[in-house]
Amino acid sequence: MNWFRRRILDPLWAMLKQGMEPHRLALCVSIGIVVGNIPILGVSSVLCVLIALVFRLNLPAIQVVQWAMAPTQVLLIIPFVRLGEWLMRAPHQPLSIKSGTALLAKGVTTAVLALWDAIIHAGVAWILVAPFVTYLLYKILTPVFTKAAAKLTQADSAAQAAPTSAQTAPASTVIPR
Repeated sequence: MNWFRRRILDPLWAMLKQGMEPHRLALCVSIGIVVGNIPILGVSSVLCVLIALVFRLNLPAIQVVQWAMAPTQVLLIIPFVRLGEWLMRAPHQPLSIKSGTALLAKGVTTAVLALWDAIIHAGVAWILVAPFVTYLLYKILTPVFTKAAAKLTQADSAAQAAPTSAQTAPASTVIPR
């Protein structure tokens, strides 16, 4: 949990402190989560950069979240392939993480050629699911970041209103001679 806080939450918190609007941060995080789980390895970073540039979004916010999605990206490849096969009424291909790793060991080109149908099925499923999940995450995260920003503003106001030790120290009495 300490890693998650330092690498993910603290940078996002810092963006709110620097004045990033909560709804913009929610959009960046939503896109980072969804694009970070695209079932095609090696595509998510480039896609995040393109989305951030086209829509003028905060690239570091999207990338930090996208980067954190690497474990779930790998775990969701086979479910996306299966969903794509079901949507396209295609026969199931024998897939496993072990066989995929063995193919990658033979080279990326060999793996892509052997898994081309699976890549297409997974990509189609992701394209259909992504807009809905992005919207849902955005709707969930906007109030969360709005509340966090309000707490930050409240904490900053309280810190500014608190008197400093120089202001509260009693005036020194000068003894006349």
